[in-house]
This record gives sequence, C-alpha cells and structure tokens, in this order.
Amino acid sequence: MKYWKKYSKEKLIQRIDEALESTVDFQNSKYLGYPVSKLDENVFNTSGAFLNDSPLLKSFIANPNNIGCHTLGKSEEAFKGSQELEKEVLKVLAIDIFKSKEDAFDGYIATGGTEANIQALWIYRNHFKKAYKASLNEMVILSSEDTHYSVHKGSNLLSVDAVSIPVDFNSREIIVDELEAIVKNLVSEGKKYFMVISNMATTMFGSVDNPDVYAEVLTKFNTIFKIHVDGAFGGFIYPISNRNSTINFENPNVSSITIDAHKMLQAPYGTGVFLCRKGLIENVLTKEAQYVDGMDLTMVGSRSGANAIAVWMILFSYGYYGWFERINTLLLRTEWFCNQLNQLNIEYFRDPFMNIVTLKSEFVPEAIAHKYGLVPETHNGNNKWYKVIMMSHVEIEDLLKFINELKKS
Repeated sequence: MKYWKKYSKEKLIQRIDEALESTVDFQNSKYLGYPVSKLDENVFNTSGAFLNDSPLLKSFIANPNNIGCHTLGKSEEAFKGSQELEKEVLKVLAIDIFKSKEDAFDGYIATGGTEANIQALWIYRNHFKKAYKASLNEMVILSSEDTHYSVHKGSNLLSVDAVSIPVDFNSREIIVDELEAIVKNLVSEGKKYFMVISNMATTMFGSVDNPDVYAEVLTKFNTIFKIHVDGAFGGFIYPISNRNSTINFENPNVSSITIDAHKMLQAPYGTGVFLCRKGLIENVLTKEAQYVDGMDLTMVGSRSGANAIAVWMILFSYGYYGWFERINTLLLRTEWFCNQLNQLNIEYFRDPFMNIVTLKSEFVPEAIAHKYGLVPETHNGNNKWYKVIMMSHVEIEDLLKFINELKKS
C-alpha cells in the first residue's frame, strides 16, 4: 500500500486540525461573499472542551463546502483544508485499492452510490454526444436485473433507455446467451452506444458481475461502450478479500467505479465515492457555474467537507492491515453462518468473497424473518429471498439465536 497508512489518534487529530486551519474561519474572517457559515451557535452547541478530542464534530461545526472536483484544475480556496483530505482519500481508493496509475484518475466524494452511478451515466451520455454526435435514441443502458434501482433513476433523468439482462435464479450470474440475444436485437433497432453498469456486489445478493462478459459481447457486435462498476456495497470488501480480482483500473474495460463509505465503512450517511479514468469527467463540466472557482464537474454541487473528513478519519484510523483484519472477521462469521445453514439443508446464495447471505424464502417463516429484521427481495408479495448481512453489530450470538429459531420451525 503506497498511501493507505495507519495513524495514531494524536496524528489524526493534528492533521484534521491543520486542515480546518486551512479552511475559512467564519468566526474571525472577513469573507463577505460566501452563502455559508459555521453551524448556528444559537441552535447547536459549537463550543466546549469535549471538541478537543472530537475532530469530526469540529469539522461539522466548521462546515466546509467541498464543492467541485479537486483532482482536476482549481478549487475554492476557502475550503482547501478539507479538499486536501478528500484528495488523500481518493488516492487510497483509486491507487491502493483499485490499482489506478498515479495521476490517471479523477473523482470526488459524492452523497452516495445513487449519485455516483448517475454521475457515470451522465458522463457517458455526454461523451457519446460530444465524441460521436450520438443521439439519445442511439444510446442504451445495460445492467443485470439485480442491479440497484439507481440505474432506472438515471435512465429517467437522462432520457436514455435502460434494458435489464436476466440472471440465473440460483447463481445470480448474467445469462450470456440472453445478453447476446438482447444486444443483437438492440443493434438491429439502431442502438450503437452502450453504457453498462456492472455490479461489484448487488444490493440484495452480494453477487459480482464479470465486466469482461459485457465487453466480449459488445465487442462482438462492434458497438461502442463504457463500463461502470457499481461497487457501492462491495468496494470496501471485494478487492480486499479477493486478491485476484481484476475488477479495477488495470482492466481496460473498466472506466469508472462507485464505492459507498456509509455502508461497510460506517461513515455518516450521505457519503459515497465516484472514481473514473482521466479525460472523462470533463464531459459534465457546467460552464455556467462561473462563480465557482475551478468550475463544477459534479452532479450535486455543494458537498459536505465534514463527510470527506469522516472517510479520511476511518481509513487512516485502520490502515490497510487493520481493515483487512476487520473484513476477515466478518467473513469468518459469514462462513460460520453458512455452515449452520448447510447443516439444516437451507438453500441460499453467497459470493465466497462477500459478507451477504441471501436465503430462499421457502426456508424462512415470515414471522422469524420479521423478528430478526431480514430484508426481503420485494415488499410487494411473492417474495422469494431474504437477506442477512454480516455488519459489525451482527455477532455469532445473534446469528445463533436466529439459527435456533429456524431449527424449531
């Protein structure tokens, strides 16, 4: 690991204090033109000795705005401290986890996976329009039927058709023959430009798509395509647990990646990450945002610098090896749980590198599923699956209680 280190608590506090010192101090500054200030002290407790050991709370009080994309061009000078920490986070993710070359990526900390996925689609739509004079009718979004619903939001917002590829019921793998038949039909209808969302752990199953499957079929039909990897859930697990994974920037078929910090990393909600190769994000430059120093290349615009600091804090509190141990603890619990299910002959799906186990609903009484907060595949009737996720609060004792109730049932 080149950038992912473990810092002491003292160093973490020192670095965050330095970052906040490089951010505009609205209490004492003469900045007159910013539509922002620190948190309202008439409403919130913004002072006290407890803040000395609470750098994240201090960050929320300082209220930095990380508007813009800080891996490219200029950024707002008033918030450079939190911007620098955001850039350190992006280096860890792009280079150390997803194997990008130095200075070969752009990205930013988004509000979540939904925004990051739509950001990718927005970039590729504009790229096809600018580079190939493509019309919307010539474009299409491809993804598996297990893909997160953000693909349909993006389709609606961007006025680009979306087509779902069927998956095998038990393996959750894309059915290649179906993919090939669908692409052949789309090409015959005039589709030339394809945006693909390939999953690195689907929300319901934790299933992982092979982006090269899409690439092989799309190349066969001489299409032009870009592949985005939705690693909103799996991004902080799968590349760590599967050391042989090729779903990263060393794979020429991968152009961009989503990761969510507010899932496995347990950052505050509203914290996702978007990464892409250099030369792509410029397609969504909003030239009209001329009052923003450096312009804006993001979908959401203003973003919480405190959330960026939270992600930085978590990553550098653990370091790579600390995070590796944490992930492996969860995977061991997952293995234990699967062994218990095997003994009961309960059928389920689980990717061997993930901490999600999805049980066939016929083996789980609805009352037990409700009692233990299992998530159904659908709330609209005819549910066929229930999901269990090994998060840090899910311990063996909790799983054992659930298993014992299944035995009794």
